[in-house]
Amino acid sequence: MFLGHFGVGLATKPLQPRVSLGTLFLATQLADLLWPTLLLLGVERVEIRPGLLAASPLDFVYYPFSHSLLAEGVLGIALGLAYGLFRRNWREALLVGLLVPSHWLLDLIMHRPDLPLYFGQSPKAGLGLWQNLPATLALELGSLAVGLWVYLRHTRARNRTGRFALWGMIAFLVLVYVGGALGPAPASVAALAWSAQILWLVVALGYWVDANREAV
Repeated sequence: MFLGHFGVGLATKPLQPRVSLGTLFLATQLADLLWPTLLLLGVERVEIRPGLLAASPLDFVYYPFSHSLLAEGVLGIALGLAYGLFRRNWREALLVGLLVPSHWLLDLIMHRPDLPLYFGQSPKAGLGLWQNLPATLALELGSLAVGLWVYLRHTRARNRTGRFALWGMIAFLVLVYVGGALGPAPASVAALAWSAQILWLVVALGYWVDANREAV
């Protein structure tokens, strides 16, 4: 799952309007933000196997620290506490914390059974929608479209930046996703890990877009 996580971030904005879209993106994508660095450090492992699944060539060999249900629960508690202590708003902090493990639940739909529940010799879960490319594209693009629709209904642009930056960010996300889904497999694990760092840019874009919009 890629676009779907951003769709969740967009759709949850009305629940706590003062939480920046950048923070919502940070929470929904925290697992994928940490994973590339853990790959580069050799802590987690992935193999590139073209043809493995219709919508993904990635064989997730070992990634319990970023993508196990337990790890994402712990990360959610940590991020929620950090937000609550910094912002002094525990309702907002609860939303931020709960969004982190939502990543695991959405990935559950897409992955084959490779998502661990906890560290060590854990059972693996996954429903395998990545085996069907048209269904994968429909769910990813549909999730983003729904999230964007909700976000547009509950916010409005303060200026031209707030209008055009939003659509520029959405176009960028779609291009990145479609290029990855329909393009060739990554040349190497290192290339995959470095290119995935672009997610931090999307988080920054979320803060920038939201700073130029206001709740309706």
